[in-house]
Amino acid sequence: MSFSSMLMRFGLGLAALAGLMTSPARAQSDEPGCRPEMASLRLPVQRAALAKDEVRLTFVGHATFLIETPGGIRAATDYNDYVRPRETPDIATMNKAHSTHNSRNPDPAIKQVLPGWDSGGQGAAKHDVTLGDMRVRNVPTNIRSYSGATDYDGNSMFVFEIGDLCIAHLGHLHHPLEPGHLRALGRVDIVLFPVDGSYTLDQEGMVEVLKSLQAKVMIPMHFFGGSSLERFLRRTDGVWATERKAEPTITLAKAGLPAQPTIIVLPGN
Repeated sequence: MSFSSMLMRFGLGLAALAGLMTSPARAQSDEPGCRPEMASLRLPVQRAALAKDEVRLTFVGHATFLIETPGGIRAATDYNDYVRPRETPDIATMNKAHSTHNSRNPDPAIKQVLPGWDSGGQGAAKHDVTLGDMRVRNVPTNIRSYSGATDYDGNSMFVFEIGDLCIAHLGHLHHPLEPGHLRALGRVDIVLFPVDGSYTLDQEGMVEVLKSLQAKVMIPMHFFGGSSLERFLRRTDGVWATERKAEPTITLAKAGLPAQPTIIVLPGN
C-alpha cells in the first residue's frame, strides 16, 4: 500500500470517528422529539411543604409528571429511561406504547413499579396500591400493536388518589372511553391527557373524552414542538378556558380548583 493511500484511509477513519462523536443520541422510539436530552430538566431539591389538602404536579416532559403528596410520597407517570425527574420516585407507572413511556432499567430504589400491561400476557394488569397518603390504581385500555392489531386490555390509565383529589393520567390512550372506563375511573378532578392527535387518540376524540370526564383541571401532555398543542387549543377555544403557566410546577387543592373546567398549560413538550 502506498504512503498516500495510507494517509487517505487514516483521514477517512478520523472523519468517521468525528461523525460518531458529534451525532446526537437518539431514543429508541418512532415518536418525534423523544430524545435523551429531554431529561435535562432539573427540579429543585428543596420545595415548600404542602398543606394537608394540596398536591404538587411537575411536568417533567413528554408524558412524565412528578406527583407529590403532603406526606412526601412521589409518583412518576410513564417512567422511562430518557425523561426522568431528578428525584427518585416512590411509585413509577409505565405504559408499553414506546420506549419513552417505560423503562427497562427502573431505579432499584423505587418502591412500586407498576406497568400498565400484564408482562405474562395473561390479560389486563391489575394494580391497586397505597403508599403513605397516595393510592394508585389502574384502568385497563386497549392499545394498537406495531402490526396495527388491537391488544385488548394491553395498557392502562392510572388514577392517583391523594386526600380529596383524584388525578387521572390517560397515558397513551388510543380509543374513546366507554361507559365501563368512566365508571372505573370515577370522579376525576385533574386529568393529564395526550394531544398529539396521531400517535394517540385523534384530537376530536380527545375532546369528547374530556367532555365525558368533566374534570375541573385538564393538563395537556405528549405534544411535539408545540404545533399539535396549539392546534388542540384552537379547537377548544370557546369550549373551555385556558391558562398558560410560566413554570412547569403547579400546586393544587380541592377547594382551589376552578369553578369551570379549565385547560392549564405547563411548559414542556
